[in-house]
Amino acid sequence: MKKIIIFLIVIITLGFDTQNKEAFAGGEFLKFRLHYGLINAGYATIEVKDEILNNQAVYHVIGKGWSTGMTKFFFGVEDDYESYIDKVTRNPYRFVRKINEGGYTKNQEGFFNQRTNRILVKDYKHKTEKAFDFPNNAQDILSSFYYLRNYPNINKIKAGESVVIDMFFDDEITKFKLKFIGREDIKTKFGVVSTMIFKPLVQSGRIFKEQESLTIWISDDYNKIPIRIKATLLVGSVKADLEEYKGLNNPFKLKAK
Repeated sequence: MKKIIIFLIVIITLGFDTQNKEAFAGGEFLKFRLHYGLINAGYATIEVKDEILNNQAVYHVIGKGWSTGMTKFFFGVEDDYESYIDKVTRNPYRFVRKINEGGYTKNQEGFFNQRTNRILVKDYKHKTEKAFDFPNNAQDILSSFYYLRNYPNINKIKAGESVVIDMFFDDEITKFKLKFIGREDIKTKFGVVSTMIFKPLVQSGRIFKEQESLTIWISDDYNKIPIRIKATLLVGSVKADLEEYKGLNNPFKLKAK
């Protein structure tokens, strides 16, 4: 269970865009309700702020996840993620990762040097510092979302094709792969929304039943925000639905009744 919230935060921050319009701007806020089976398991939020970092205009992205009710009693979760992203290149300058998941904790901060392609990771829990190389356009967990929201030609993708990016996670570069399944209109609390369906390929065996155990429904409009996520686990399933939104950079399109 301890990696579920990490994957959900990654997922709820994934969206795609291919048009000239920007998919997001400072002031955007998304909130998701998480369910474990029939149980209301918790919430996750992500917001974008306009800030200045080292005299550079950046998006400061803040993601939070926490458990509620019975889930909090049996498996308390309190996760905080941050990313500082260049407004032009969409590449990250810094990330923060503070998590407490049922007693499993991490307290890290990473600093990307985009000139040398080196990242310095400070681990405050273990009081260590490590440096790693990374390829061009490598992303952290949260910056992956915003990089992909402006990914070129995503509307031309065909069923069965995939999008792959390099992501720095747990002291290494991993290939984050998303397979496009197709399109579907789904019912939500806001109305019927046209969506694009993707399946991130995940590691099977420990938490997830198989590599394609995750399914994501992304709004098929200029915002490209996650609308719904489902995960089939070794034990039970997790579902996340968009609960609240504000500050979208483009109109949120609903299907006419």
